[in-house]
Amino acid sequence: MSEERVKYTLSEDQIPTHWVNLLVDLPGDPLPPLHPGTLQPVGPDDLSPIFPMGLIMQEVSSEPQVEIPEAVREVYKLWRPTPLLRARRLERALDTPAHIYYKYEGVSPAGSHKPNTAVVQAYENAQAGIRRLATETGAGQWGSALAFACSLFGLECEVFMVGSSYDQKPYRRSMMETWGATVHRSPSELTAAGRANAAHPTGSLGIAISEAVEVAAGREDTNYSLGSVLNHVCLHQTVIGQEAAAQMALAGEAPNIVIGCVGGGSNFAGLAFPFVREVLGGAARTKFLAAEPAACPTLTRGAYRYDFGDTAGLTPLMPMYTLGHDFVPPPVHAGGLRYHGDSPLLCGLVRGGVVQARAYGQNDAFAAAVQFARCEGIIPGPEPSHAIKAAIDEALAAREAGEPRVILFGLSGHGHFDLSAYDAFLSGQLEDPEFSEADMEAALERLPDAPAIA
Repeated sequence: MSEERVKYTLSEDQIPTHWVNLLVDLPGDPLPPLHPGTLQPVGPDDLSPIFPMGLIMQEVSSEPQVEIPEAVREVYKLWRPTPLLRARRLERALDTPAHIYYKYEGVSPAGSHKPNTAVVQAYENAQAGIRRLATETGAGQWGSALAFACSLFGLECEVFMVGSSYDQKPYRRSMMETWGATVHRSPSELTAAGRANAAHPTGSLGIAISEAVEVAAGREDTNYSLGSVLNHVCLHQTVIGQEAAAQMALAGEAPNIVIGCVGGGSNFAGLAFPFVREVLGGAARTKFLAAEPAACPTLTRGAYRYDFGDTAGLTPLMPMYTLGHDFVPPPVHAGGLRYHGDSPLLCGLVRGGVVQARAYGQNDAFAAAVQFARCEGIIPGPEPSHAIKAAIDEALAAREAGEPRVILFGLSGHGHFDLSAYDAFLSGQLEDPEFSEADMEAALERLPDAPAIA
């Protein structure tokens, strides 16, 4: 048997005890979210109608590390630490001198990285006496994660699922319902926001967020739960990168390049932020790549402006790269990446040149996913397929340059519920929806009045 090691694992007592709060590392004063009515910075009181104070304090924390509650770490034991794997078969297929590693989050009960924050959000809401959580979901990974987490802490869960994904991924809906959640196709007839967007039957994350926020704001027993974008969500995901750093040390290597797919930013943040802290502190010189869909190219084509996080304009204004809050992206199968904006923390890093962004077409991403699956065995979700494409490109560039590189990417979830998309790709029927520059420009003209960002 070959002595080449493939899998690097940690024991349960090595689950991180704290999250990494990158907010305190950013140079200068981070731009605050603004109240859309007063255009003043949002404070804890503005967020308390839909979030518990425990999460609000994490959102605005100035501590470099935030302690993980013991009850959360106990739940994490169900799947954490997750494995780090060396993609040796893919390396050989590419004939590259690069060493390719991937952090696999598909081993969680919901099949993705999303439970890392869902468990925390359910726990903090239960501690605050909340009975119900309302949320949105794109491809269904976040809705599945929150349904799972709510079942552990005795909370009801109501999910507004983006229409195109609701139709494409019925078994994600079945998974949520198995854990006790109620799932609605968005846009729905149940909310004013849904009825106002009936002309967009494929839906979008922005529309689904509006519906969930409207429900939460209208019931005292219900809070809203978000699966990406916000500081506290990115914070919770940093268990990924901390584990990856320890596992890379077991492999005796450090990554030259860290890659993650990006929709709202939580998966990328989770893997990259612990490594970004090292770069910002001058202890490393790592390259960071954010891979997004060409049909919804927020970081590569969007405008850096204050904008709403949802379509109906119910959220605070956030500084981010945006395509316009009422821009409805084409219905690509990577539903978790179909969002008009991104995490303000991530956007600040892109704007500052710390993180680079690339956009990939749907067929290119699926071609990379199939090549990966035929080498490594795991069928990736459509979302991390974009990160795989970026990793393959970097490995081929290393071959052309004749130089070794250590590449680390995030495999944020499996694609077991996305086989209809693979069917379409394998039969040559998968489309590459085009991004509409005209629609984006029209949406940007409808941005709210807000201070310009210098």
